[in-house]
Amino acid sequence: MDNIAILWGLFAVAFLAATILPAQSETVLVGLLVADRYSPVLLVVVASLGNVLGAAVNWGLGRGVGRFRDKRWFPVSPRALDRAIGWYRRWGRWSLLLSWAPIGGDALTVAAGVLREPLWSFLVLVAIAKTGRYIVLVLATLGLNGS
Repeated sequence: MDNIAILWGLFAVAFLAATILPAQSETVLVGLLVADRYSPVLLVVVASLGNVLGAAVNWGLGRGVGRFRDKRWFPVSPRALDRAIGWYRRWGRWSLLLSWAPIGGDALTVAAGVLREPLWSFLVLVAIAKTGRYIVLVLATLGLNGS
């Protein structure tokens, strides 16, 4: 039961890290990798699912930005959102490949919702970006750890 709870915890932290609460899924992932009790592939899958679903929440918030934009809990400041919308208009859906970035990534996922990016293409590009980030993190951690 502990293993399932730990994996759910990783999923939850990864989900929250992509939404309105500040969380560090990378720190949790690295800690679990260093503990060497879980398959790195399983950890990447769990973290990626949580992070992509969290980004999908941002996409949904973007769809309803008119109602939510000025709410205190909204995950992106108006300035950051305007900047992300500008990037998104300039580079289109391909800008979602930067959705993994700690600064501006969440704003891009909200901008995709604002600008009505279809959910299927949003999910594909965000999954590539966020899973790629976790894979690089795992490879770097295992390389440094000598595993």
